Amino acid sequence: MQFTSYGAVRSFAGPIRTVSCHEDNALLHALLRKPGEGHVVVVDGRASLRTALLGNLMAERAWANGWAGLVILGAVRDVALLAGIPVGVQALGANPRKSGKAGQGDVDVPVSFGGVTFPPGDILHADEDGVVLLPASAPMG
Repeated sequence: MQFTSYGAVRSFAGPIRTVSCHEDNALLHALLRKPGEGHVVVVDGRASLRTALLGNLMAERAWANGWAGLVILGAVRDVALLAGIPVGVQALGANPRKSGKAGQGDVDVPVSFGGVTFPPGDILHADEDGVVLLPASAPMG
């Protein structure tokens, strides 16, 4: 998977929370309304580029609520505005089309893509070179 950096923060890290969804960002909306406490949201959007799972308003909410960043296996929108928001955002691509809001999917379940399983609580490091995942029990430093 080749992610592109869209947010103003190009390097970010933190324990992960997960959202599994397909062309529906209602669960991501709800999660970003909660305190992020430096967490990174990993979104398994099933690599769909048909609709955007994140736009500038959600990214601003993520920043305001203390989320470190988002890694989205899917698309984002409002690319020019995302570039000015001080939160990390990596995604596969961009699409101006809004996603559904039915609330389908799961939160805080292990998600897998790119040959890697992302369990909630593990530590994710992301920068313009890629994404690295460390077990929550791994020593830091």
